[in-house]
Amino acid sequence: MTATTTPTTTDRLRTPHHADADASRVRFTGVLHSEWIKLRSLRSTIWSLAVLIVLPIGIGVLLASLANDGGDPVTGDAARNALVQYSTAGATIAVLVVAVIGALVVTGEYGTGMIRSTFAAVPRRWEALAAKGIVLAAVLFVASAISVWATAFAAVPLANANHVEASLDASVAMPLLGASVYLTLIGLLAFAVGILLRSTAGAIATVLGLLLVAPVVVQLVQGFTNAKWLGTVNNLLPQNAGQPLMQFGTEDTSGWHDGVLALGGWSGFAVLAAWVAVATVTALVAAQKRDA
Repeated sequence: MTATTTPTTTDRLRTPHHADADASRVRFTGVLHSEWIKLRSLRSTIWSLAVLIVLPIGIGVLLASLANDGGDPVTGDAARNALVQYSTAGATIAVLVVAVIGALVVTGEYGTGMIRSTFAAVPRRWEALAAKGIVLAAVLFVASAISVWATAFAAVPLANANHVEASLDASVAMPLLGASVYLTLIGLLAFAVGILLRSTAGAIATVLGLLLVAPVVVQLVQGFTNAKWLGTVNNLLPQNAGQPLMQFGTEDTSGWHDGVLALGGWSGFAVLAAWVAVATVTALVAAQKRDA
């Protein structure tokens, strides 16, 4: 005679609960894949990425073709510095493009209400937003790297034809890499602002104001007041902090000069990364606490 066992109340409640939890749990890799599909499905993003790649190439090629017209040959560090300038000149405009892309990636979902479906599928909102930010960073880095390096390879023969005898070496590669890092961080800053404001127009206006208007205002006030500490403030703003990442040179010029803090490549990266980190943490906390 065999004894039959009946599941207890606890067993009956526990088993379905864990089964449902395992079935409904969304893996982070799946969230990443979903965000990648969303990103490449947006026409505005595709067109913006095309501009991000093509426009800087055009600017760099134009500058290289007009370089040193009829002048004496340029060699050594001067030539390598010129090549870096040709290759990264387009980043000045590209920074506006990445700011728009960074804001649109998240504010578009808030505008259409699709963000509610995203958060319903991924209840831990920080995971959904983190996945979106990771995909954005990877796409921006790759696109900007393609643009910068394509510009450099196109600029070398044009510069050599104009007696600017430059070549791609490690001293040139570092600022080219820095340009991609700079543009990626600016895009992530715009992404964080977009999470905070949940408005495309508001996020773009805020980021462009921080990048373009704030430095001019600080310089104007400094011109009227002669306050040296405002020079330090100006150098710590996101765009100015990121500029040293794209500068050619083997000497570290960072430090205090005449009462003003100057940033180098690594210190500029640290300051810009701090801007992105503070904005991102603030945005994630706000997204977790408020309604979608």
